[in-house]
Amino acid sequence: MTSTSRDRDLRSQLETLTTEAFRPELADVDRLPTLEIARLMNAEDATVAGAVAERVPAIAAAIDAIAERMARGGRLIYAGAGTAGRLGVLDASECPPTFNTDPARVVGLIAGGPDAMVTSVEGAEDSPELAESDLAAIGLTPDDTVVGVSASGRTPYAVGAVAYARGRGALTVGLSCNRDSALAAAAEHGIEVVVGPEFLTGSTRLKAGTAQKLVLNMLSTITMIRLGKTYGNLMVDVRASNEKLRARSRRIVAQVTGAGDEDVERALTATDGEVKHAILVLLAGVDGPTAARLLDEADGHLRAALAAAGS
Repeated sequence: MTSTSRDRDLRSQLETLTTEAFRPELADVDRLPTLEIARLMNAEDATVAGAVAERVPAIAAAIDAIAERMARGGRLIYAGAGTAGRLGVLDASECPPTFNTDPARVVGLIAGGPDAMVTSVEGAEDSPELAESDLAAIGLTPDDTVVGVSASGRTPYAVGAVAYARGRGALTVGLSCNRDSALAAAAEHGIEVVVGPEFLTGSTRLKAGTAQKLVLNMLSTITMIRLGKTYGNLMVDVRASNEKLRARSRRIVAQVTGAGDEDVERALTATDGEVKHAILVLLAGVDGPTAARLLDEADGHLRAALAAAGS
């Protein structure tokens, strides 16, 4: 196929995508007062949560499947290009401080590698082979989950990642913002959040990006809830890596146990700052090593550990 033919074929594909559609009613938006532009854009953004709500059953099904794989040692791996890839890397990078996960358990792959986080890497998103080599480099296993992320649902890097992963027995999820996408078709779990044409034609960092961020928040957060990383809505696996998080750790232990400041500090000291362990020390009346053993036997679930301790 010649470059002219490829260009014509790509333009034909883009014309079918709602995320690329032109909004004639916004053709003179640059002539409007700033306040009016801001109101219009905010009104557009307000529609995104509703579009996500329509796909909640599909999102929940994907989460249950992801949690099952991760419970047996698998990883959650995001793969995307451009904005979609950056959102995956962002979500992955937030899991260690929020849920005290090993950085290798939730991974973000972006077409073109780390440099693509801040600059465009020419041609990277067009290569399914690059996605295959990126997944091979991290030793993809059947216990892993690969979530391909692409607003268009046609990005070769994302589709290639999902196709490669599925062929090797990994769980696959395809997150896109167009109906009947190649990405959703390639994955076991297709999640198509259709947000419609963008405020700026084709700028999928806007509504599509917001929708993807909301879904990725749900995938990682609810998976971690299923894995016992929370107690109610408290982040009991938070990694206290700075003063703010250390203060949050003390507050969480106090909220759950009702203990005073001195007892909270004593329990956190005895458990090397581990919030779940400190809660067990206070509520079950055990020492640090016993708390660690109880949690290990309960696969990290605080409620189950408390029940085993008779609290």
